[in-house]
Amino acid sequence: MKALIIYSSLTGNTQEMAELLAEKLKALKVDAEAVECVQANADEFLDYDICVVATYTYGSDGELPDEILDFYEDLEGLNLSGKVFGVLGSGQTFYEHFCRAVDYFEEQFLKTKATKGAESLKFELDVNPEEEYQLEDFAASLVQTAKDIQ
Repeated sequence: MKALIIYSSLTGNTQEMAELLAEKLKALKVDAEAVECVQANADEFLDYDICVVATYTYGSDGELPDEILDFYEDLEGLNLSGKVFGVLGSGQTFYEHFCRAVDYFEEQFLKTKATKGAESLKFELDVNPEEEYQLEDFAASLVQTAKDIQ
């Protein structure tokens, strides 16, 4: 089983989150890699069983980061039926639209006919040690869903 985690990160928090998720997936015997969004194309998801996007939310209006906009738009045109997806991200709760980019990507993945493998995760800034179990559960849910649809 193979997983690709595409991330956008401004401060390093979301990159760390993506890399930690890759470790959790590897512990479950999944060939997983985390790749920065500017170094990836959406159609690369076609070669993977598990497709994940990790992104931060930009600004007070809950915008997608500029660097992941092209990836987001390209994702819509894909047919990812038979694939499992997950979305996670970071944000700040003092903004009205906390982690809204996560919601945007979840909606975009649903258009691709991919199967939602886990409830989306939203973290305040970064993953603290007390929250790390959430990534383990997220990874386990993605893997189980992928096994179920194979």
